[in-house]
Amino acid sequence: MTNESTRRRFLQLGLATYAASSLSPFVKGLSGPKLDPGKDNSLDLALNIEMWLYDLPFAQRIGKAKELGFNYVEFWPWRNKDLASIVDECKKHQVKVTQFTGWGFTPGMNNPANHLQFVAEIEAACKAANQIGAPMMTVVAGNDQPGMTQSEMHEHVITGLNLVKDIAAKYGVMLIVEPMNIRRDHKGHCLYGSVDAVRICREVDSPWVKINWDLYHMQISEGDLCGRLNDGFDQVGYIQLADHPGRNEPGTGEINYSRVFAELVKLGYDKPVGVECSPSLSAVESSQNMFRNLGMIE
Repeated sequence: MTNESTRRRFLQLGLATYAASSLSPFVKGLSGPKLDPGKDNSLDLALNIEMWLYDLPFAQRIGKAKELGFNYVEFWPWRNKDLASIVDECKKHQVKVTQFTGWGFTPGMNNPANHLQFVAEIEAACKAANQIGAPMMTVVAGNDQPGMTQSEMHEHVITGLNLVKDIAAKYGVMLIVEPMNIRRDHKGHCLYGSVDAVRICREVDSPWVKINWDLYHMQISEGDLCGRLNDGFDQVGYIQLADHPGRNEPGTGEINYSRVFAELVKLGYDKPVGVECSPSLSAVESSQNMFRNLGMIE
């Protein structure tokens, strides 16, 4: 079936039928040079099933994500999840988990008093990642610690990551550190924007410790999304998105995601992009609008 007939069929029958035919959406027609003329530089999306489809039992969200057109999913904590059912549903629907949260806001990795617990939890989370086939997991630096400067907290983050980078390598799971924003969502968090995150990861100096580069947080914290990506792309492990304001799907706010995706393709990013946003409308309407605004459909 040609691309044109696929588009016509999609528009005639609706998103659910389109997805059910196993025709996954992908970014096409992006401007900007390709890194390799012979390489398919399209980008796929990973739906965050904590923020979408939360009215369904957790494991059932995987199949529903596939119906909406997503071949990948991501989620937050793994401790409260039935990992076996995730494996079963992913296999059944041919969906993959891109990443989950292996270490959250508290207790802070930015406090050395928590480093023994951090090491133990990262090893457990790596085993969970191997079980469900996830190649990455997010680790959060932590909220502000009483009596510590930001510089001190960042040094403790570096120490903590150095303690676990060999564990990540042993299990083949990349740890992706996520900078937040403090203007809108995470006031009191110790790590925001790309500059400090890039410095921290360069000091740790491991292919298994990179950045969860959430474009929503970066837009609020610093803007200049394409410029900052160029500055720190060697430390990008994973990209997430949401539009701003509102933290809804692309096309609802101020970010020109078509332009940002073109830059990612030019830079050579070839992993799925995490859709860590809330739908502004129904799941079907918001996913269809997002695919359209990203140039995936007409």
